[in-house]
Amino acid sequence: MADIRTTITELITGLGTLGYETLYDAIAARPKEMVSVSPETWDLLQQAYDGGGWSTDFEQAWSNGQEFAHAQAGLRNRRPIIIEWKGSHRAPGDEVAPIDLRIDHVYLISCKYLSKIMINASPSHLFRRLLKGGHGVRGEDWYQAVAGTEYQELYEKVVSYLGCSDLPSNVSDLNQEQRKLIAQGIPRIWPKSVLSCYQNLANVVAYRTAKLWQEVLTSTNESETMLWRILRMGSAPYFILGTSATAPLRLRVATPWDWRLKFRLSHFECHPQKGDQPRVGWSTSIKDLHSDTLHIVEGHVEIRWSHGRFSGNPEAKVYLDTPHVKVPGYFPLR
Repeated sequence: MADIRTTITELITGLGTLGYETLYDAIAARPKEMVSVSPETWDLLQQAYDGGGWSTDFEQAWSNGQEFAHAQAGLRNRRPIIIEWKGSHRAPGDEVAPIDLRIDHVYLISCKYLSKIMINASPSHLFRRLLKGGHGVRGEDWYQAVAGTEYQELYEKVVSYLGCSDLPSNVSDLNQEQRKLIAQGIPRIWPKSVLSCYQNLANVVAYRTAKLWQEVLTSTNESETMLWRILRMGSAPYFILGTSATAPLRLRVATPWDWRLKFRLSHFECHPQKGDQPRVGWSTSIKDLHSDTLHIVEGHVEIRWSHGRFSGNPEAKVYLDTPHVKVPGYFPLR
Protein backbone atom coordinates (compact mmCIF):
# COMPACT_ATOMS: atom_id res chain seq x y z
CA MET A 1 0.00 0.00 0.00
CA ALA A 2 1.33 3.42 -0.94
CA ASP A 3 1.39 6.05 1.81
CA ILE A 4 -1.96 7.70 2.51
CA ARG A 5 -1.18 11.04 0.88
CA THR A 6 0.05 9.39 -2.31
CA THR A 7 -2.99 7.11 -2.37
CA ILE A 8 -5.31 10.11 -2.03
CA THR A 9 -3.71 12.25 -4.72
CA GLU A 10 -3.42 9.46 -7.27
CA LEU A 11 -6.88 7.94 -6.84
CA ILE A 12 -8.71 11.26 -6.57
CA THR A 13 -6.96 12.49 -9.72
CA GLY A 14 -8.42 9.45 -11.47
CA LEU A 15 -11.87 9.94 -9.94
CA GLY A 16 -11.90 13.54 -11.12
CA THR A 17 -11.96 12.39 -14.75
CA LEU A 18 -15.23 10.46 -14.40
CA GLY A 19 -17.64 13.38 -14.45
CA TYR A 20 -19.29 13.02 -11.04
CA GLU A 21 -21.10 16.06 -9.68
CA THR A 22 -19.17 16.13 -6.42
CA LEU A 23 -16.13 14.48 -4.87
CA TYR A 24 -18.38 12.97 -2.19
CA ASP A 25 -20.50 11.30 -4.89
CA ALA A 26 -17.43 9.93 -6.67
CA ILE A 27 -15.96 8.30 -3.54
CA ALA A 28 -19.32 6.91 -2.45
CA ALA A 29 -19.94 5.39 -5.90
CA ARG A 30 -16.72 3.33 -5.89
CA PRO A 31 -16.98 3.34 -9.68
CA LYS A 32 -16.35 0.11 -11.57
CA GLU A 33 -14.13 2.00 -14.01
CA MET A 34 -11.45 2.15 -11.27
CA VAL A 35 -10.56 -1.50 -11.79
CA SER A 36 -7.46 -1.89 -9.62
CA VAL A 37 -8.73 -0.44 -6.33
CA SER A 38 -9.48 -2.92 -3.54
CA PRO A 39 -12.41 -2.57 -1.09
CA GLU A 40 -9.87 -1.94 1.67
CA THR A 41 -8.38 0.97 -0.27
CA TRP A 42 -11.83 2.44 -0.90
CA ASP A 43 -12.47 2.21 2.86
CA LEU A 44 -9.20 4.00 3.56
CA LEU A 45 -10.06 6.72 1.07
CA GLN A 46 -13.50 7.21 2.59
CA GLN A 47 -12.08 7.43 6.11
CA ALA A 48 -9.47 9.99 5.02
CA TYR A 49 -12.15 12.09 3.31
CA ASP A 50 -14.51 11.94 6.29
CA GLY A 51 -11.69 12.84 8.69
CA GLY A 52 -11.08 16.17 6.94
CA GLY A 53 -7.34 16.24 7.56
CA TRP A 54 -6.42 15.87 3.90
CA SER A 55 -8.90 18.33 2.41
CA THR A 56 -6.32 20.29 0.41
CA ASP A 57 -4.93 17.15 -1.21
CA PHE A 58 -8.44 15.93 -2.06
CA GLU A 59 -9.39 19.28 -3.60
CA GLN A 60 -6.21 19.69 -5.65
CA ALA A 61 -6.31 16.18 -7.04
CA TRP A 62 -10.05 16.40 -7.81
CA SER A 63 -9.50 19.67 -9.70
CA ASN A 64 -6.61 18.20 -11.71
CA GLY A 65 -8.69 15.19 -12.73
CA GLN A 66 -11.53 17.45 -13.85
CA GLU A 67 -9.18 19.65 -15.88
CA PHE A 68 -7.77 16.59 -17.63
CA ALA A 69 -11.29 15.38 -18.41
CA HIS A 70 -12.09 18.64 -20.21
CA ALA A 71 -8.72 19.38 -21.87
CA GLN A 72 -8.36 19.11 -25.66
CA ALA A 73 -5.05 17.29 -25.18
CA GLY A 74 -6.75 15.06 -22.59
CA LEU A 75 -10.12 13.31 -22.58
CA ARG A 76 -12.15 16.04 -24.32
CA ASN A 77 -15.16 15.38 -22.07
CA ARG A 78 -15.21 11.66 -22.83
CA ARG A 79 -15.91 9.47 -19.81
CA PRO A 80 -13.18 6.88 -19.27
CA ILE A 81 -14.04 3.23 -19.73
CA ILE A 82 -11.22 1.97 -17.54
CA ILE A 83 -8.79 3.59 -15.09
CA GLU A 84 -5.87 1.49 -13.86
CA TRP A 85 -3.88 2.48 -10.78
CA LYS A 86 -0.34 1.20 -10.34
CA GLY A 87 -0.29 1.67 -6.57
CA SER A 88 2.91 0.97 -4.66
CA HIS A 89 4.27 -1.96 -6.67
CA ARG A 90 7.44 -1.51 -8.71
CA ALA A 91 7.22 -1.43 -12.48
CA PRO A 92 8.19 -4.90 -13.81
CA GLY A 93 10.11 -3.56 -16.81
CA ASP A 94 12.49 -0.78 -17.75
CA GLU A 95 9.98 2.06 -17.73
CA VAL A 96 11.18 5.59 -18.43
CA ALA A 97 8.04 7.44 -17.33
CA PRO A 98 6.89 7.29 -13.68
CA ILE A 99 3.28 6.38 -14.50
CA ASP A 100 0.68 6.16 -11.71
CA LEU A 101 -2.56 6.00 -13.72
CA ARG A 102 -3.48 4.58 -17.11
CA ILE A 103 -6.78 5.60 -18.67
CA ASP A 104 -8.42 3.58 -21.45
CA HIS A 105 -5.09 1.81 -22.08
CA VAL A 106 -3.83 5.01 -23.79
CA TYR A 107 -3.57 8.03 -21.49
CA LEU A 108 -0.59 7.78 -19.13
CA ILE A 109 -0.56 10.02 -16.07
CA SER A 110 2.15 10.75 -13.53
CA CYS A 111 0.84 12.31 -10.32
CA LYS A 112 3.46 14.70 -8.92
CA TYR A 113 2.35 16.58 -5.84
CA LEU A 114 5.03 18.92 -4.41
CA SER A 115 7.94 16.73 -5.48
CA LYS A 116 11.11 17.76 -7.33
CA ILE A 117 12.65 14.28 -7.31
CA MET A 118 13.02 12.92 -10.83
CA ILE A 119 14.96 9.69 -10.34
CA ASN A 120 16.35 7.56 -7.53
CA ALA A 121 19.13 5.35 -8.92
CA SER A 122 22.45 3.90 -7.99
CA PRO A 123 25.32 6.37 -8.46
CA SER A 124 27.11 4.03 -10.86
CA HIS A 125 23.99 3.77 -13.01
CA LEU A 126 23.70 7.56 -13.19
CA PHE A 127 27.30 8.69 -13.37
CA ARG A 128 28.92 5.77 -15.21
CA ARG A 129 26.10 4.29 -17.32
CA LEU A 130 24.18 7.57 -17.83
CA LEU A 131 20.86 5.94 -16.89
CA LYS A 132 20.97 3.45 -19.75
CA GLY A 133 18.83 0.40 -19.07
CA GLY A 134 16.81 -0.36 -15.94
CA HIS A 135 17.60 1.47 -12.72
CA GLY A 136 17.00 0.81 -9.07
CA VAL A 137 19.83 -1.61 -8.23
CA ARG A 138 22.12 -0.02 -5.63
CA GLY A 139 25.39 -1.34 -7.11
CA GLU A 140 28.79 -0.48 -5.64
CA ASP A 141 29.55 1.49 -2.48
CA TRP A 142 30.05 4.85 -4.17
CA TYR A 143 31.86 6.48 -1.25
CA GLN A 144 34.36 3.63 -1.23
CA ALA A 145 34.72 3.75 -5.01
CA VAL A 146 35.47 7.47 -5.45
CA ALA A 147 36.82 8.54 -2.04
CA GLY A 148 38.15 5.42 -0.33
CA THR A 149 40.77 7.18 1.82
CA GLU A 150 38.36 9.84 3.09
CA TYR A 151 35.68 7.23 3.70
CA GLN A 152 38.08 5.14 5.80
CA GLU A 153 39.11 8.23 7.79
CA LEU A 154 35.48 9.00 8.57
CA TYR A 155 34.89 5.40 9.61
CA GLU A 156 37.83 5.47 12.02
CA LYS A 157 36.51 8.69 13.60
CA VAL A 158 33.08 7.11 14.01
CA VAL A 159 34.50 3.95 15.59
CA SER A 160 36.46 6.09 18.05
CA TYR A 161 33.33 8.11 18.91
CA LEU A 162 31.23 4.96 19.45
CA GLY A 163 33.97 3.25 21.46
CA CYS A 164 33.32 -0.11 19.76
CA SER A 165 36.47 -2.22 19.95
CA ASP A 166 34.95 -5.23 18.19
CA LEU A 167 34.37 -3.51 14.84
CA PRO A 168 36.74 -4.36 11.94
CA SER A 169 39.60 -1.98 11.22
CA ASN A 170 38.56 -1.47 7.59
CA VAL A 171 35.17 -0.07 6.59
CA SER A 172 34.92 -2.48 3.64
CA ASP A 173 34.90 -5.43 6.07
CA LEU A 174 31.71 -4.42 7.87
CA ASN A 175 28.88 -6.94 7.82
CA GLN A 176 25.20 -6.00 7.75
CA GLU A 177 24.68 -6.25 11.50
CA GLN A 178 27.71 -4.06 12.21
CA ARG A 179 26.44 -1.50 9.71
CA LYS A 180 23.08 -1.36 11.49
CA LEU A 181 24.87 -0.93 14.82
CA ILE A 182 26.77 2.10 13.51
CA ALA A 183 23.66 3.62 11.91
CA GLN A 184 21.78 3.36 15.20
CA GLY A 185 24.67 4.70 17.28
CA ILE A 186 25.41 7.91 15.39
CA PRO A 187 23.16 10.85 16.41
CA ARG A 188 21.16 12.69 13.74
CA ILE A 189 23.54 15.66 13.96
CA TRP A 190 27.14 14.62 13.43
CA PRO A 191 29.25 14.90 16.63
CA LYS A 192 31.83 17.70 16.56
CA SER A 193 34.67 15.19 16.66
CA VAL A 194 33.37 13.62 13.42
CA LEU A 195 31.76 16.52 11.56
CA SER A 196 34.84 17.95 9.81
CA CYS A 197 35.81 14.49 8.60
CA TYR A 198 32.33 13.94 7.16
CA GLN A 199 32.34 17.35 5.46
CA ASN A 200 35.67 16.49 3.87
CA LEU A 201 34.24 13.21 2.57
CA ALA A 202 31.18 14.98 1.19
CA ASN A 203 33.31 17.59 -0.59
CA VAL A 204 35.65 15.01 -2.11
CA VAL A 205 32.78 12.76 -3.26
CA ALA A 206 31.02 15.74 -4.86
CA TYR A 207 34.16 16.97 -6.65
CA ARG A 208 35.27 13.58 -7.97
CA THR A 209 31.76 12.55 -8.96
CA ALA A 210 31.19 15.76 -10.93
CA LYS A 211 34.54 15.31 -12.67
CA LEU A 212 33.81 11.67 -13.53
CA TRP A 213 30.29 12.47 -14.79
CA GLN A 214 31.59 15.23 -17.06
CA GLU A 215 34.30 12.94 -18.43
CA VAL A 216 31.80 10.17 -19.23
CA LEU A 217 29.66 12.63 -21.21
CA THR A 218 31.86 12.45 -24.29
CA SER A 219 29.52 14.12 -26.80
CA THR A 220 26.56 16.48 -27.07
CA ASN A 221 24.44 13.58 -28.30
CA GLU A 222 25.34 11.55 -25.20
CA SER A 223 24.44 14.50 -22.97
CA GLU A 224 21.17 15.09 -24.80
CA THR A 225 19.96 11.50 -24.46
CA MET A 226 20.90 11.48 -20.78
CA LEU A 227 18.94 14.71 -20.26
CA TRP A 228 15.89 13.04 -21.79
CA ARG A 229 16.28 10.23 -19.28
CA ILE A 230 16.59 12.68 -16.37
CA LEU A 231 13.46 14.49 -17.57
CA ARG A 232 11.71 11.09 -17.91
CA MET A 233 11.01 11.44 -21.63
CA GLY A 234 10.30 8.16 -23.38
CA SER A 235 8.82 6.71 -26.55
CA ALA A 236 5.24 7.64 -25.58
CA PRO A 237 3.94 11.04 -24.42
CA TYR A 238 2.32 11.24 -20.99
CA PHE A 239 0.85 13.80 -18.63
CA ILE A 240 1.96 15.23 -15.29
CA LEU A 241 -0.90 16.21 -12.99
CA GLY A 242 -0.08 17.59 -9.55
CA THR A 243 0.96 20.74 -7.75
CA SER A 244 4.08 22.84 -7.45
CA ALA A 245 4.85 25.18 -4.55
CA THR A 246 2.92 27.98 -6.24
CA ALA A 247 0.33 26.54 -8.66
CA PRO A 248 -1.32 23.43 -10.10
CA LEU A 249 0.93 21.31 -12.31
CA ARG A 250 -0.77 20.23 -15.54
CA LEU A 251 1.66 19.31 -18.30
CA ARG A 252 2.08 17.14 -21.37
CA VAL A 253 5.54 15.56 -21.54
CA ALA A 254 7.07 15.31 -25.00
CA THR A 255 8.90 12.34 -26.45
CA PRO A 256 12.53 12.73 -27.65
CA TRP A 257 11.11 12.76 -31.18
CA ASP A 258 8.87 15.72 -30.32
CA TRP A 259 11.71 17.42 -28.43
CA ARG A 260 14.14 17.23 -31.36
CA LEU A 261 11.61 18.94 -33.64
CA LYS A 262 11.73 22.07 -31.48
CA PHE A 263 14.88 22.05 -29.33
CA ARG A 264 18.61 21.32 -29.33
CA LEU A 265 20.94 20.92 -26.37
CA SER A 266 23.77 23.44 -26.36
CA HIS A 267 25.64 22.15 -23.32
CA PHE A 268 25.36 19.99 -20.20
CA GLU A 269 27.61 20.93 -17.28
CA CYS A 270 28.30 19.18 -13.96
CA HIS A 271 29.80 20.86 -10.89
CA PRO A 272 30.27 20.04 -7.19
CA GLN A 273 28.03 21.83 -4.70
CA LYS A 274 28.14 22.34 -0.94
CA GLY A 275 25.43 20.58 1.06
CA ASP A 276 24.54 18.32 3.96
CA GLN A 277 25.06 15.39 1.57
CA PRO A 278 27.62 14.96 -1.21
CA ARG A 279 25.95 17.03 -3.90
CA VAL A 280 26.53 17.50 -7.63
CA GLY A 281 24.81 20.26 -9.55
CA TRP A 282 23.88 19.97 -13.21
CA SER A 283 22.84 22.68 -15.64
CA THR A 284 21.89 22.75 -19.30
CA SER A 285 21.32 25.35 -21.97
CA ILE A 286 18.73 24.42 -24.56
CA LYS A 287 18.08 26.31 -27.80
CA ASP A 288 14.55 26.77 -29.11
CA LEU A 289 14.90 26.19 -32.86
CA HIS A 290 11.82 28.28 -33.68
CA SER A 291 12.64 31.40 -31.71
CA ASP A 292 16.40 31.16 -30.99
CA THR A 293 15.55 31.53 -27.29
CA LEU A 294 18.06 29.90 -24.94
CA HIS A 295 16.48 28.05 -22.01
CA ILE A 296 18.45 27.17 -18.86
CA VAL A 297 17.43 24.06 -16.94
CA GLU A 298 19.11 23.25 -13.63
CA GLY A 299 19.04 20.53 -11.03
CA HIS A 300 21.20 18.64 -8.58
CA VAL A 301 21.97 15.14 -7.35
CA GLU A 302 22.26 14.17 -3.69
CA ILE A 303 24.38 11.09 -2.99
CA ARG A 304 23.28 9.64 0.33
CA TRP A 305 23.27 6.41 2.29
CA SER A 306 20.12 4.49 1.45
CA HIS A 307 19.35 3.06 4.92
CA GLY A 308 21.17 5.22 7.44
CA ARG A 309 24.83 6.10 7.82
CA PHE A 310 27.14 3.26 6.77
CA SER A 311 24.06 1.05 6.36
CA GLY A 312 23.35 0.29 2.72
CA ASN A 313 25.22 1.55 -0.33
CA PRO A 314 24.67 5.18 -1.31
CA GLU A 315 21.89 6.12 -3.71
CA ALA A 316 21.66 9.06 -6.12
CA LYS A 317 18.53 11.22 -5.92
CA VAL A 318 18.16 13.47 -8.96
CA TYR A 319 16.27 16.74 -8.38
CA LEU A 320 14.90 19.25 -10.87
CA ASP A 321 15.45 22.77 -9.50
CA THR A 322 13.97 24.64 -12.46
CA PRO A 323 10.16 24.80 -12.23
CA HIS A 324 8.54 22.09 -14.35
CA VAL A 325 6.58 24.67 -16.33
CA LYS A 326 9.83 26.26 -17.57
CA VAL A 327 11.37 23.03 -18.88
CA PRO A 328 11.51 22.70 -22.68
CA GLY A 329 9.40 19.72 -23.66
CA TYR A 330 6.99 20.06 -20.72
CA PHE A 331 3.99 21.68 -22.45
CA PRO A 332 0.99 23.18 -20.64
CA LEU A 333 -2.12 21.01 -20.76
CA ARG A 334 -4.69 22.70 -22.98
